[in-house]
Amino acid sequence: MTTPSSSATSAYRQLPSVDKLLAHEELQQLAESSGISLVTEMTRVSLDAARKAIGSGEAAPDLDGLVQDIHERVMVLLRPRPQRVLNAAGVVIHTNLGRAPLSVAAQQAAIAVSGSYSDLEYDLEAGERGSRHVHPERLLQVLSGAEAAIVVNNNASAVMLALTALAAGKEVIVSRGEAIEIGGRFRIPDVLRLSGATLIEVGTTNRTYVEDYEEAITPETAAILRVHRSNFALVGFTHTPEAREMAEMAERHGVPMINDL
Repeated sequence: MTTPSSSATSAYRQLPSVDKLLAHEELQQLAESSGISLVTEMTRVSLDAARKAIGSGEAAPDLDGLVQDIHERVMVLLRPRPQRVLNAAGVVIHTNLGRAPLSVAAQQAAIAVSGSYSDLEYDLEAGERGSRHVHPERLLQVLSGAEAAIVVNNNASAVMLALTALAAGKEVIVSRGEAIEIGGRFRIPDVLRLSGATLIEVGTTNRTYVEDYEEAITPETAAILRVHRSNFALVGFTHTPEAREMAEMAERHGVPMINDL
């Protein structure tokens, strides 16, 4: 067990109380604009950081230094997020940098509607409550030829919804080379398990043929899942069937194919 030195003990005693700090004119003004609860919380955080610094052998900050630190912590917490950055990564569609920037037209449309009320969930023609999903649906139907469409905010959500709707309690066929993990610990086997579906792996890690999927189809097969290996590549002695080839095979057997792009 160690005890603080006399100099550290003296430094701890030099730290002002929360109340004394909150009585400081600059922090009172900050509390009026940002809220007393937030300023109080950041005051406690700043004092805790000061105590840790003293425990590491650093000098105790003076009153002005603490006030400045508290002010900076409040400003950082209230700073608008996400922040604009320059993409110098060499990757145009960068997942960690917001993927694709919005076009000027899309930006203007968002600005125009976000500053007022909108028909987000209201059917103007029927004069009654509507659905937010109908706005992009018709466009997606025209673009893709799909019978229906729904938009969610990421691929993991889309895959989970599709599997839950189509395959809960049944089997889903996936290539061994596509039972993968991508960013955010998004693991295909975990997603299938959470959806209630049973994973049936076919082929090998490096080579899977359309016949492998076809031979694995049983009365318990609810879907065939094709997964894009977005953040790694298999090179050399490999084979992956084309999406169209898989879709045609699935259609022959009357089995839905889910294509995680």
